[in-house]
Amino acid sequence: MINIPTELLRTLVAVADLKSFTKAAQTLGVTQPAVSAQIKRLHTLLGSELFDKGTKAIELTREGEAAVAYARRLLSLNDQILQIAAPAPAARVLRIGMTGDYVTPLLPQALVKFRKRSQYHRFHVTICMNNERLLHDLRTGDLDVVIMVTSEKPEIDARHHWTVDLVWARAASTVLDPSAPVPLVSRGDEWVAHRLVVSALEQAGRSYEVVFVGPTILSLMGAVRCGLGIMPFSRNRVLDTDLVICEEPHLPRLPTIGNSIYISEIGDSTELQALADEIARVIRPSDTLSARAKDAAQTVAGELVPI
Repeated sequence: MINIPTELLRTLVAVADLKSFTKAAQTLGVTQPAVSAQIKRLHTLLGSELFDKGTKAIELTREGEAAVAYARRLLSLNDQILQIAAPAPAARVLRIGMTGDYVTPLLPQALVKFRKRSQYHRFHVTICMNNERLLHDLRTGDLDVVIMVTSEKPEIDARHHWTVDLVWARAASTVLDPSAPVPLVSRGDEWVAHRLVVSALEQAGRSYEVVFVGPTILSLMGAVRCGLGIMPFSRNRVLDTDLVICEEPHLPRLPTIGNSIYISEIGDSTELQALADEIARVIRPSDTLSARAKDAAQTVAGELVPI
């Protein structure tokens, strides 16, 4: 009988999620050769190739996909056993990771409402623009809730998902020159909205220049207010600011963008579901409700309550 060490399974899941041996090594706090050695050892134990050697990209074989699915279940059980000795809810910190900048002022509103009826009163929020990294940390138990902005379809286990219109936002006094490059205010190349607008501009044959890069949406809004340039923003959030939507015909129309909320399989699932639902109530536009949420919830006294 063979016992598979859990560290080998964590390495397998990390490589599969991050699509990189190097990124997996950085996440796990080991060297890249150590990751390669662990995957090789797992190959030996299972007697099967888990990654397709015929492609340059990190692609799982059929056996690899099955192994990753079972590894997730085993790791989830392992981590739930560890939760037996976990701190009491009042002492535990719920960890929230996100790509969208909902920190100010929306997310705190949700946390205040949640803690009024929950035993969990402490939170730690981190921002990371790498969706794959966030989902990996969620699967391995390093995060409890993940809020993602994405241009892709959600994973099947998303607790909530909805789409919003992406538009150009500018200061009321800003006048754009149709013959000049579009002055772009951005959070950088890893920002989902940045990639979408650059693609739209290039497809439309419009030149552009990145005139300002900032770490948060608030810093970008400040740059736009001063007239440095324009930025992509969700339509519903522009309407809540002093910025205006650009209607200039020389700017390409922007696509819709997705928002998803996931919860970890590790820990108090009932409380994490309640937290995810409270966050969705606050940050989701009031006129938008995902099909999944419609199936999973009903409206009672004006509030979304899970069935």
